[in-house]
Amino acid sequence: MTEDAPELRASDADRERVAEVLRDALAEGRLDMEEFEERLDATYKARTYGELAPITRDLPAAGAPAPKVSMTKQPAESGSWAGRIVGGEGSSTWGVAVMSGFQRKGRWTVPRRFNCFAFWGGGEIDLREANFADGEVEINCVAIMGGVQVIVPPGVEVVVRGIGIMGGFDHREEGVPGDPGAPRVIVTGFAFWGGVGVERKLTRSDRQRLKEERRQERLERKASKRELQESYRDDVHEAHRRMLEGHRDHRWDRREDRRERHEELRERQRERRDRRRDRDR
Repeated sequence: MTEDAPELRASDADRERVAEVLRDALAEGRLDMEEFEERLDATYKARTYGELAPITRDLPAAGAPAPKVSMTKQPAESGSWAGRIVGGEGSSTWGVAVMSGFQRKGRWTVPRRFNCFAFWGGGEIDLREANFADGEVEINCVAIMGGVQVIVPPGVEVVVRGIGIMGGFDHREEGVPGDPGAPRVIVTGFAFWGGVGVERKLTRSDRQRLKEERRQERLERKASKRELQESYRDDVHEAHRRMLEGHRDHRWDRREDRRERHEELRERQRERRDRRRDRDR
């Protein structure tokens, strides 16, 4: 892709190259999810090089060396569980919902013990993007005629030890082994005419990444199918051509056979005429 001719029409391959740069920038943290989605949408709507060029102007090209950053302490590997178990105190240690609701979600630090109470209301505790004060945290839920929903990311081990009276605790996510180094989440408490649910969900960025991977797989399957169809058409055309050539050769052979038989008949007729002529003499 070049900026020398911005009016030239861009191809699907050009748009895919720009989308790949955006995906790399998202994985490296250069773009957040909102910026990534906006630029990706603009990429697939772009029709010319002039519309594509500004989308990645502030991003390094694929394969370009990253700028060097000098740091005294090396951070944990991005996305690893070790980098999310930060120690210290939690950023929030309790939540209350009385005829109302509460939420703990996004970037927050889960303490070693988090207490919550819901009465005629509901609460949501989302751990998908959270950090953890320890490798094992406890979430104590008391739900009376209300409910609490605990959302954990894949890879986290879940243990449920709550008691329900005319209510219940969700045990569906128990028994799933955790990833190496992942925290352990223990859900305890009491539910009376209410419930505590535990659900395992992907983050929005992970869903977007999987969506992009599935899209790439669909594109690859379509390309493979198109190649097979083209190959099949070529084979059919070749078979049809050979059939026509064989039919033409067969007609030619039959014509030659008829011509030879006619020549033989004329030759016999000439010989009979010659014999009759000799007898008449």
